[in-house]
Amino acid sequence: MRRFVLRLLDPMRSPRIPPPAVLALFYLGLIIIGAVLLALPASHHGAVGLREAIFTSTSAVTVTGLSLVDTGSAFTPFGQAVIMLLIQLGGLGLMTFAVLVFLALGIPVGMPHRLILREDLNQTSLSKVTSLARHVLKVSLLCEAVGAALLCLVFVPEFGLAGLWQAVFHAVSAFNNAGFALFPDSLSRYVGNPIINLTIPALFMIGGLGFIVLTDLHDKRRWQGLTLHSKLMLLGTLILTIWGALMVGLLEWSNPATLGALPLPDRFWAAWFQGVTPRTAGFNTIDTGGMHDATSLVTMLLMLVGAGPTSTAGGIKVTTLFVLILATVAFFRRQQTLHAFGRSLGLEEVLKVMALTTLSLLLVLSGIFVISISHDGDFLDLTFEVTSAFGTVGLSRGATAQLDGVGLAVIMAIMFVGRVGPLTIGFFLATRSTPRVRYPSGQIYLG
Repeated sequence: MRRFVLRLLDPMRSPRIPPPAVLALFYLGLIIIGAVLLALPASHHGAVGLREAIFTSTSAVTVTGLSLVDTGSAFTPFGQAVIMLLIQLGGLGLMTFAVLVFLALGIPVGMPHRLILREDLNQTSLSKVTSLARHVLKVSLLCEAVGAALLCLVFVPEFGLAGLWQAVFHAVSAFNNAGFALFPDSLSRYVGNPIINLTIPALFMIGGLGFIVLTDLHDKRRWQGLTLHSKLMLLGTLILTIWGALMVGLLEWSNPATLGALPLPDRFWAAWFQGVTPRTAGFNTIDTGGMHDATSLVTMLLMLVGAGPTSTAGGIKVTTLFVLILATVAFFRRQQTLHAFGRSLGLEEVLKVMALTTLSLLLVLSGIFVISISHDGDFLDLTFEVTSAFGTVGLSRGATAQLDGVGLAVIMAIMFVGRVGPLTIGFFLATRSTPRVRYPSGQIYLG
């Protein structure tokens, strides 16, 4: 058994395959396996073909939540269990589970596997990746167990013993920022339920902070002792949460298609939930398609930003946004370095952020362009779907189910790249050679 697992999880026998490529192949392999399982007759009630199975598997592995069919009615309990497993594996990272299997079987975690795990967890150091993998699993299982227990207070009285499964599925989906729900209206029927409105956001916000931040909070437990990364993530999350909820509340307060038709207390709950869910969570308690165009734009901005690195979320990440802001401020102040919380950031961090943002924008714009060629739908709806796919969010204005084969292929590709990471793909495509010739400096004029 040990020899079999060692061969199965040793993808780097050939030194020519770089870790980012192996990581991408891991996720692609899981998508294919998931699609095969979801296409089995035991997984669905007859309304799921190969196209729906592939799309659902891609959406689950990339923890997005976009779907062509209603998860609760189209899939059997076995199919739903397959989706939940794909969400768990895709959200926490395949190499995290692989390394844990290695450790359980007493197999040393060699350098090739540490390299892949470093890519999967978005780390720069190899020294602490195995301990971080253990923390990832412990924190995930604990949060999901607590979340499921709280959700049982809602689902068990309503559905009986079946409510246990409802609670577990939605807890796993929420913590991994997947957005898959077992109800055709997502969580709209619970728009005024305090337990749902507190537990689900708590799960996807904790999952979206990133495991490095959670570990730092556990170890330091004081603001002064936290790292610069943790401080930026916590402050950025607070600002985006307040801003998102306020914007949704102000823009949709009198909209009869969303908040306007709700009782006063439910309006506050809905504004809160819909303001935080675009940060890659994908659940909704109001009709996303009924939102004003301005609210949809705010939602797309939040989906593009996403949550934190080393988390279950997508997007360009909160730290990327704030490094861009810091770089802009430093430029206008004529500063050579970036400063935040008594720490400085160098040119390498700025270049990495710029590369990530550029690749992300090019990917989103290219996806919108290709889909607009093959599908003559509402431009806002198409832009919304592509942004949701890139941020691995799962919110939809209904355009995804109307796309043809080309459009669905583009959405799946964007979901895949959005999960694996634009920088991972960029590192894989870029050359690693050191230039032998230095060129004289030049000058260009901007503005």
